[in-house]
Amino acid sequence: MEPADIFRPILRGWSLPLLIFAVGYVLMGMPRMDNQVREGCSLLNHDHFVVYSRRVVTPNGVYPASVEVNEGRIVSVIRRREAPKKGEGEVHVLNYENAVIMPGLVDVHVHLDEPGRAEWEGFKTGTRAAAAGFWGGLVPENAANLTILDELLSSGALGLKSFMCPSGINDFPMTTASHIQDALPVLAKYGRPILVHAEVEQPLEDIPLLANGVEGLSQDSRRLYSTYLSTRPPTWEQEAVRQLLEVAKDTKTGGRAEGAHVHVVHLSDAGDTLQFIKKAKEEGLHVSVETCPHYLAFASEEIGEGDTRFKCAPPVRNAVNREKLWEALKDGSIDMLSSDHSPAPPEMKEFESGDFLKAWGGISSLQFMLPVTWTAGRSHGVTLEQMSRWWSSNPAKLANLDRKGSIQFGKDADLVIWDPEESYVIDENHTIYHRHKATPYAGWTLSGRVITTFVRGQQVFREGEFSEKRCGMRLFAL
Repeated sequence: MEPADIFRPILRGWSLPLLIFAVGYVLMGMPRMDNQVREGCSLLNHDHFVVYSRRVVTPNGVYPASVEVNEGRIVSVIRRREAPKKGEGEVHVLNYENAVIMPGLVDVHVHLDEPGRAEWEGFKTGTRAAAAGFWGGLVPENAANLTILDELLSSGALGLKSFMCPSGINDFPMTTASHIQDALPVLAKYGRPILVHAEVEQPLEDIPLLANGVEGLSQDSRRLYSTYLSTRPPTWEQEAVRQLLEVAKDTKTGGRAEGAHVHVVHLSDAGDTLQFIKKAKEEGLHVSVETCPHYLAFASEEIGEGDTRFKCAPPVRNAVNREKLWEALKDGSIDMLSSDHSPAPPEMKEFESGDFLKAWGGISSLQFMLPVTWTAGRSHGVTLEQMSRWWSSNPAKLANLDRKGSIQFGKDADLVIWDPEESYVIDENHTIYHRHKATPYAGWTLSGRVITTFVRGQQVFREGEFSEKRCGMRLFAL
């Protein structure tokens, strides 16, 4: 079987992360126009301007600096204790004082289900949430309707996505480790990654609760998060990653798939699964791994009966596991963070019945990723440099986006400016821009208010206001 045959059924649907959009909010097919401020694309009527803060996050540390932007690019980063003075005819200056200026976040794993399922989440609502929450770039979980793998990659796809277990959607069938192995040389030809949902179904008969199958469970049992947790044990992740890393040996230097890269998405198990990945890195396999804020913020024993907002796959595990994930993230064993934002219509979440086994698995969270990470991370001593590495530079590197992910000369002026000290509550008075508003972060007090976001020098969000037009662009691999 040819690699193209393996992925052909997948490519018919909303399957693979094809495009990363670095936009304020997206209008498909809108061409990029440099050298001018396009009317309605930016809240700031200047191509050439300076932003200043006493806390600018750069690859060389956090320090007071002015960041000069011209025609969408960063043209200088200058250490200085005070904001530059604006004189007659000089460049426009925006002084953000003690707010943090950080590279725009790049989310490599987010479900924007358009075309096909925009009623779940579409570009307009999803990217508005991103602009209000962090902006930098997104990898939507759907793609153009291309039919062969080589053509998909030659057309500029930045990477592929694969499930090693049933996805729950017929348009997106599962692949096995052998399928992925056959596809790796094609990925190597283009130097692209494959992002893998690493769970493999295992027999559940040995679990006493499930001895008679899930069909025999009472409704009361189905409302318990512990019941759902028992149906997706860590062994599912462990077996999938074991199989995946066996075929990923081909990515080593001199291997038949040298140049390909295997990326494990949304790691939940901080036990053997994580140890397998750490060992593979030590052996020279080209692999990386992400986890998500919901695995760092929540613990299984804290999830209430019938509260299906928390259902995701792989599942949120216990508090001990959560602490181990934090340790691995801080010591570099986990490379980056992603949202895995995956909302669904309310009826699919089974809010009324509270049936965890019937409810769709997916966390609605995109807008809150920066403040959630900061809020949950403060007790773990998380720094601004770590935030930038996990959310900007490392994801941009995975996606081969050389012009994104850091505040440096020549990079795209993708900036998020936020106040880490300001707190607010996610309550009925807080505007949520996701299409579906139910989120497990409701009721949380978050630290870290986003003041404004810039994408390629265009101010797309400012204090609750969005730019009039969606002036995005498509980013293709070169």
